[in-house]
Amino acid sequence: MATETIAASINPWHVAQQQFDLAATHLDLSPGLRKVLREPKRELTVHFPVKMDDGTVEVFTGYRVQHNLSRGPAKGGIRYHQDVSLDEVKALAMWMTWKCAVVGIPFGGGKGGVIVDPKKLSLREVEGLTRRFATEISILIGPERDIPAPDVNTNSQTMAWIMDTYSMHVGYTAPAVVTGKPIPLGGSEGRNEATAQGAVYTIIDAAHHLGMDLTKCRVAVQGFGNAGAIAAQLMFAQGSKIIAVSDSTGAIHRPEGFDPNSVLVWKQKHHSVVGFPGTREISNAELLELDCDVLIPAALENQITAANAGKIQARVIAEAANGPTTPEADEILYKNGRFVIPDILCNAGGVTVSYFEWVQDLDRDFWTIEHVNEKLHAVMTKAFASTLDMSLKERVNMRTAAYMLAVQRVADATSVRGLYP
Repeated sequence: MATETIAASINPWHVAQQQFDLAATHLDLSPGLRKVLREPKRELTVHFPVKMDDGTVEVFTGYRVQHNLSRGPAKGGIRYHQDVSLDEVKALAMWMTWKCAVVGIPFGGGKGGVIVDPKKLSLREVEGLTRRFATEISILIGPERDIPAPDVNTNSQTMAWIMDTYSMHVGYTAPAVVTGKPIPLGGSEGRNEATAQGAVYTIIDAAHHLGMDLTKCRVAVQGFGNAGAIAAQLMFAQGSKIIAVSDSTGAIHRPEGFDPNSVLVWKQKHHSVVGFPGTREISNAELLELDCDVLIPAALENQITAANAGKIQARVIAEAANGPTTPEADEILYKNGRFVIPDILCNAGGVTVSYFEWVQDLDRDFWTIEHVNEKLHAVMTKAFASTLDMSLKERVNMRTAAYMLAVQRVADATSVRGLYP
């Protein structure tokens, strides 16, 4: 069975709950707390009309889920994808709760999505869809309530439309309602690179722990979108050899390595990494199993499963994507000595700088890129060290360690606040 078919057949919500259950068992959480943290606080489903360019009306379905708000307002991206489902959004919201907790920022977890292939819409249609979806979820979002951000197939322009729509509703400009905005609207320096930059900080820490020389490491990146492309560029700048990258059209491989900056130029011109001179085309599935030192999954969920985990050769797997590895695959990777930097730690740079952006918006005080990266580095390094300590102390893999840290922090906040009324 192809990796894509296996991934489609795995329910991400069941995976997220399974990961939580494992940490809850290690922590010996009370039955009541387990029940509370195992389910989302709120799930909103909306069906909304959009007038298309040809004058017809289409109805789209969207979701906004808030998992847990004990540590602060909900935080999480909005994705536009034809395969979005409520269970996927619930899983992503839960992962955001743990992600915020593991790096110690005062947010809860939220997520949103619309079932749509935006590549089939005009820019005007995407704007109309975005503004109407923002109106539908405006009953939940707000600077102190729920703060969306970019995700798959959304970007700073999408956030600008949401911010403007929300501001029109409340009657004043409210930049802190979203993060990942353009700089002129209150966006933060370094936000676009934050997910990749945070991931690379954790890779550097992992390499130091494992005694690896990054200048001698071969790197494969699955998903050459925003996070994957920037991660490849940053690893290249570290002196690593980029031997393979992929996007939704396919993958390219060259054992001698290539310059990811040149691949990015090629992709912008040809809308695909495939065909880049001097490389051979392989599948996304083959990329995962290449002989390399560092594998960076930066695409969608459930890419590394029980079916292919035993064939993974990379020593370090740095999860720039959300949920790329199933629980069954985790056991195989751990047994085979693969060092996984779990998603809720590895890609938390994005939400960390989103937090910085939110703080800057509320304070009306904006920071330099140097200040942003200095603070991001401190947060990621501290979170990595805490997770590694837990892993070694409890003799569990890095994901379980990260979950134990995060779940305990959320459980403590939930428990101390108590049940209302």
